[in-house]
Amino acid sequence: MHLEKIKTVDIIEAKDFKESYVKPLIPLVIKELSKDWPAREKWSLDYFAQEVGEVEVPLYNSEPAKGKELSRKPAARMLMKNYVELLKNGPTDLRIFFFNMLQKAPQLMGDFKYPNLGIKFFKKLPVLFFGGAGSRVLLHYDMDFANNLHFNFVGEKEVILFPHDQKTFLYHVPHSIVAMESIEFDDPDYDKFPALKYAKGFKVLLQPGDMLYIPSGYWHYIRYKTPSVSLTLRSFPSSFPKKAKFLRSILFTMHFDNIMRKLKGQKWVDYKNQKAIKIAHKATEDNKLL
Repeated sequence: MHLEKIKTVDIIEAKDFKESYVKPLIPLVIKELSKDWPAREKWSLDYFAQEVGEVEVPLYNSEPAKGKELSRKPAARMLMKNYVELLKNGPTDLRIFFFNMLQKAPQLMGDFKYPNLGIKFFKKLPVLFFGGAGSRVLLHYDMDFANNLHFNFVGEKEVILFPHDQKTFLYHVPHSIVAMESIEFDDPDYDKFPALKYAKGFKVLLQPGDMLYIPSGYWHYIRYKTPSVSLTLRSFPSSFPKKAKFLRSILFTMHFDNIMRKLKGQKWVDYKNQKAIKIAHKATEDNKLL
């Protein structure tokens, strides 16, 4: 894979951010965007255990769904305070995905503010992500095609990004928003997945305080280096084509895939993976002819 280092700045003006990064869909790391937020000092694993410790949270891992299982089925559930202890006690593959602060922890809303970057935020969906050391988030793109500001507050995590048009080299699984779940994009097997050699993307190691701008439609893969907590603020795209893709994903793609899983089970999963391989390898051969 050809992975560029993502440009990093301390701060940026709203006009420059919108013109140089949002419009052309180029990722960026801003290091001091949250410097005056209470979250910068307050947020820690112990803080979340204290403030929302009694909230039960669904936990997810990176194991692929098998047979007739739904693709987003929680692997476990536990109280936040118990999950924090799990994170502190050693590596774990269990993650908290899409913890809606407004619904589950409104008392934390004063710990951050929406930055002035020239974009309109969807303020009903500030979400937190937690992960244990060594856990990973499978390569996927967000079905709502939002522009995401991903603020890392606790720990370190490595993020690999690809523009949406790289999907033919990424073993995109048909009728889904994910790549093949067996691929570790931070340690790819090029013998087994040769198309990956042609994929062009970006890579960054996020530190506490860093904000990563993930452009609309970008594929992202995450490896937690240490226990980590991050906040994502979303800005939905205004273009009609992306709104149409969002509606198609919500109304058709997810439902169709779940129906086929129930009807055909593992045969459907195997069929999709085989088709992903076929498409990617054809793209590889086509690329060699250019």
